[in-house]
Amino acid sequence: MIKPENLLIVRTDRIGDVVLTLPLAGIIKKHFPGCKITFLVREYTKSLVENHPFIDQVLILKEENGKPVISDNLKMISENRFDSCIVVYPTFITSFIIFLSRILQRIGTGYRWYSFFFNSKIYQHRKYAEKHELEFNIQLLENLGIKEIIDRNNVEFELKINEECNKKIENILSAENLDLKKKTIIIHPGSGGSAMDLPVTKFKKIVRLLDERNKFNIFVTGSSGEQELCESIKTSEKIRNLSGRFNLGELTAFINKADIFISNSTGPLHIAAALGKNVFGFYPKIKACLPDRWGPYSNKSVVFMPEIECSDCNREQCKKLDCMNSIDVDKVISAIEHI
Repeated sequence: MIKPENLLIVRTDRIGDVVLTLPLAGIIKKHFPGCKITFLVREYTKSLVENHPFIDQVLILKEENGKPVISDNLKMISENRFDSCIVVYPTFITSFIIFLSRILQRIGTGYRWYSFFFNSKIYQHRKYAEKHELEFNIQLLENLGIKEIIDRNNVEFELKINEECNKKIENILSAENLDLKKKTIIIHPGSGGSAMDLPVTKFKKIVRLLDERNKFNIFVTGSSGEQELCESIKTSEKIRNLSGRFNLGELTAFINKADIFISNSTGPLHIAAALGKNVFGFYPKIKACLPDRWGPYSNKSVVFMPEIECSDCNREQCKKLDCMNSIDVDKVISAIEHI
């Protein structure tokens, strides 16, 4: 084992995955205060790691047509002369690049056919959802001699808000003339296909029931490709549809202004949990998507799953049985009102 002085963390996948890797930086700094920590991420998730107090440098994966360019990434990584690397999200290409860069200590999974690229292996079967994704990530630090017990009460994400993004959101909210006595709720009905979703009709019912109570400022958010979906769940003109208006940094700033966040299993749900918001998430019973592994890592979260009885659930069976439609919206509203 090498005492890390210049460490690279590779997490080149999606929003929630990056959020659930952020606590590693603070833990490493706790044990190795002088260690320089660099995150390698994709362009669209860089706002999540910028301004982090324990991340010293951010590198952006160089891609063409959605695929990493080996030569460009190899040059960039080699120039930084890292002594250690943790490949939290392994793909063949990124693992190959790390191998070619000749980083002395390369930590990664021992269960991929290309695991020979790593010389410090850890053996995890994440697909069985035996623990949370964040806890799997922290387990990788054992190969640096770090053993930390993290739970929902002591986890520190240190997710910071970009000041420019914050000002834009404040201007938007000021123009909306909100009733400041009311709690602000964000409903984010899309998921980008990462899991099985709560039906649109159920989201619409949630919006209607919340709107009828006249106690909330209600916003709907989503990507530019989800504007029609977001518009379809509006039940009155009081509901503001802001889908397609924000980049990721701005969406993060907007979530930070809310009191409650409601969504399917998706990246922004993890952003809301990391920011300490009250979050409500909808999850299928599919093993690869279970909240045991992918739920919001927060003690201010409530997760709803299908009430239909099924076993060995998979996507095909979930669609056939219409499992997500068995979630009781009245229980969701009751839980929100309890908060």
